[in-house]
Amino acid sequence: MVAQNGKDLLIKLDMTGDGQFETIAGLRATRISFNAETVDVTSLDSEGGWRELLGGAGVRSAAISGSGVFKDANTDERARQIFFDGEIPEFQVIIPDFGTIEGAFMVSSLEYAGSHNGEATYELSLASAAALTFTAL
Repeated sequence: MVAQNGKDLLIKLDMTGDGQFETIAGLRATRISFNAETVDVTSLDSEGGWRELLGGAGVRSAAISGSGVFKDANTDERARQIFFDGEIPEFQVIIPDFGTIEGAFMVSSLEYAGSHNGEATYELSLASAAALTFTAL
């Protein structure tokens, strides 16, 4: 895999529930992380006292975060609505030269900041709320 532009890692939001995704406006930095809890099945019979884990048994999750410049665009309004209404809509994450992750996410954090001599910024955190799908490029 060759080097990729960071600006090509996109977070997209299903604006109306009809499968039409739009890139969230103003983002400058984005991140997705995948997590899997472990289930320890180590016993006295474990070879050499080494820990043993039960494959496929733990809870899997994904977290998405982004930060950027507040634009007050349609996607900003929709993100606010999702948070305050407690909705769990579909999101997409486009990972350049890798694929697309899609699924339901909850907006777990929405922060706004600004200084008197700078632009208004925001930070967004999402937590997976159901099974995710991956489509390779």
